Amino acid sequence: MRVAFLNPQGNFDPADSYWTAHPDFGGQLVYVKELALALAELGIQVDIVTRRIRDPKWPEFSGDVDYYEGFPDNPRIVRIPCGGEAFLAKEYLWPCLAEFVDNLLESYSDDAPDFMTAHYADGGYCAVLAQSKAGLGFTFTGHSLGAQKMDKLGVNPENEAQMEETFRFSRRIHAERLSMERAATIITSTSQERMQQYSHPLYVGAVDVHDDARFAVIPPGVNTNLFTVEEKPRDQAVKEMLLGGAADEPLPYIIVSSRLDHKKNVAGVVEAYASSQKLQQRARLAIVIRGIDDPYFELSTLPGPEQEVLRSILRTIQAAQLQKNVDFLNLKSQQELAGAYRILARRGSVFALTSFYEPFGLAPIEAAACGLAVVATKNGGPSEIFVDEAGVLVDPADTQDIARGLLEALENQQGYAERGRSRVAEKYTWRATAAGYLKVIERGARRSIAPGRNVPGLDCGERINAYLSSL
Repeated sequence: MRVAFLNPQGNFDPADSYWTAHPDFGGQLVYVKELALALAELGIQVDIVTRRIRDPKWPEFSGDVDYYEGFPDNPRIVRIPCGGEAFLAKEYLWPCLAEFVDNLLESYSDDAPDFMTAHYADGGYCAVLAQSKAGLGFTFTGHSLGAQKMDKLGVNPENEAQMEETFRFSRRIHAERLSMERAATIITSTSQERMQQYSHPLYVGAVDVHDDARFAVIPPGVNTNLFTVEEKPRDQAVKEMLLGGAADEPLPYIIVSSRLDHKKNVAGVVEAYASSQKLQQRARLAIVIRGIDDPYFELSTLPGPEQEVLRSILRTIQAAQLQKNVDFLNLKSQQELAGAYRILARRGSVFALTSFYEPFGLAPIEAAACGLAVVATKNGGPSEIFVDEAGVLVDPADTQDIARGLLEALENQQGYAERGRSRVAEKYTWRATAAGYLKVIERGARRSIAPGRNVPGLDCGERINAYLSSL
């Protein structure tokens, strides 16, 4: 069986270039890669289908086909040309997705996939088009949905036009509705994601969240070869570069590793640390920012929205005179990140993710697998993952509650770390995720779908306007 993973945004290459260093290269790419590798190990032929880029600034993505080290023929990274050759941010891909699908189907003229998995809204829309043209079935994994992003950004009738220009919400939400309507199965990471995200008023009529036949809850997993407490050959090199001389200090760390995105609320951890003398006495703070060694001097190299988030963080640190308490880590790969987690875990450190809402929370289970105690947002997936004191849940909107959670985790680090590791090993491995997907894929592949179904244009503007007017 051959399965095509449709993921036109971001990109994939053997070195995992730009992961976490660019808004289009976030956790979704980790999910797709690890799931593809796990399905390949189960004997499924897997193609990660993404966009080909032939731009001197992005040399990693110019080849038509690529492979991961140690996996010489499966899965394949298949890059499809569309929309010219320059890199395009995900918001600007919409006009060229029809071309992407046409070129994709042409490339498969002699060996069409048996089934597709669609990731994010643009991948879902590509799957809808491919189904219409070739009768291919698909699952839809939204990862995060546009309606929730609209709400979190405070979109209203006054700023809607500006937000639409930036984020293309009308296209994204229409694509999500089509994907929900036509997918063989909608895959969510948690029951909360299914019941809360997909029941948003902007998706009414596209899917019934109470219809069990339309949904499968399949949690993501952890690469347990990489994220583990077992020391790896590169750990010593990581230890030598980690934090300079501070690596030998006895204090544990509070470590934060997520995109510089307002919704990730890295600033909430910094503010909690700055507000608590107990925290400052008990631990140092480490913030992972890939691609930057000194944020005070390299701030201008970041994209505008990330500059804004980091500038706020630096102001808080400077106002509290905590420059000597806070380290910024330029960890260039998943291997270095996992090594840093292990090294800091041995010092009784904790990991913090205080997003305003987190659909699942892959980063904290990776940290837990390496022996870190976890402090995570109570809003979203972590509330289902870190049950039975496997971690500490906090209110991301309450700085004092974040500080309380961090202190609790530091003071009981060993217990939380052991329970967190056990929870991950029991339920959150990519092999288990792949087995869940395979069951759904095999069921969907048996369904016959006739091509030729009409696909309406991408415009959900009237529905969005009606929703905003009702607020």
